[in-house]
Amino acid sequence: MNFSSVLAEKMLFGGKCLAKIGGKSVMVEGALPGERLEVEITKSLPDYDEAKVVKVLEPSPHRAAPACPLCGKCGGCDFMFIESDFQTELKKKVLADLAERAGLEIPQIQVLAGEPFGYRSRFQLHDGGLEERKSNNVVPIENCPVAVPQINEWLKATPMEERPKGRGLLFAWKSAEPELSFALDSPRAPSNEGKPQNSGKNKGKKRGNKKPPSRFEGIAQDAQCPVQIELCGKKILFDARGFFQSNIALLEKAVPLIMEGLAGKNALDLYSGAGTFSAFLADKFENVVMVEQNRLSLVYAERNLAGRPHESYGISGADFAKRNARLLSERLGGFDALVVDPPRSGIEREALDWICESGIPAIKYLSCNPSTQVRDLKRLSEAGYKIEEFWLLDFYPQTSHLESFSTCIKK
Repeated sequence: MNFSSVLAEKMLFGGKCLAKIGGKSVMVEGALPGERLEVEITKSLPDYDEAKVVKVLEPSPHRAAPACPLCGKCGGCDFMFIESDFQTELKKKVLADLAERAGLEIPQIQVLAGEPFGYRSRFQLHDGGLEERKSNNVVPIENCPVAVPQINEWLKATPMEERPKGRGLLFAWKSAEPELSFALDSPRAPSNEGKPQNSGKNKGKKRGNKKPPSRFEGIAQDAQCPVQIELCGKKILFDARGFFQSNIALLEKAVPLIMEGLAGKNALDLYSGAGTFSAFLADKFENVVMVEQNRLSLVYAERNLAGRPHESYGISGADFAKRNARLLSERLGGFDALVVDPPRSGIEREALDWICESGIPAIKYLSCNPSTQVRDLKRLSEAGYKIEEFWLLDFYPQTSHLESFSTCIKK
């Protein structure tokens, strides 16, 4: 084995630290800036190497004992060896570095954070356990420090042999009553991506709203697996197998931040998902337009917007920009605000082109991948938008994953 001593320099986007061996960059997993480490090269590429820590020779004062015996073994919580407060500081530096590398000027980064443990409502299981890191092996689990108490109660009460095989998704939320909503399934719901849905005004026609499951619902075999939560006073319905934020407590803090300062006649919710933000936009605007290519998500969005003036388009952001955006904007007299929450790939090129020329006065941009967000913000900045706010949204403590949020105003 070939071991080397290195000095970890800075944290990179993705959770690895930069070091150097003979002038060549090395990405070290499980390291903290300023630490002296003994590492082993695990992968060698032309431009850089990847390495793992063999021994910490000079530890950082911010290195902490993990709160979980599975840390480093299961596929999650890759930051659990770092003090919680320092994790946030590292993430702020990563965001600032991403913006600097993109040539983007941003205001001082603000932080929205919550509890470092016991926050996660959505839990993915593989044959009843967790997937081992960089492996398909199953790791048995009875307790997870980042999971909400209701999930840990279920894990403790349900032996591994009684849990469903395959991929399962468990969502638990404690309502004010209190009552538990659980949804667990093995098959994944079809996305129907690319199949357009007719758009138009919805006058409140009900579409057979199912009662959300209570307590332990077991395995859902049909195409829907509904969960209903109360978010900032509103009941939001969604499919547990589609995307929904796992940290509900922090989402409750984020919604007022995203809605702050918005009001007018028409609002556009691009990549609307189940219509979570649209439900709040409907309180501030006369009409809301939702664009979401996952038709299953849009079904729930329709339910969440029932009785509120809105239009919905079951197509991609790119197709919306090419087919509908200009004519719709002319018909409505323009949009007063845009809320955009794209996938990790960021705003599609066609959609971003249209946004830049649209002149929408206020844009609220929520991102699960800041590297693509700063790319998009650079374009918006060049198109005459001023970035008024930039936030780190720490939805996933104990992990290197970070989300960000910006407010952009047309100059």
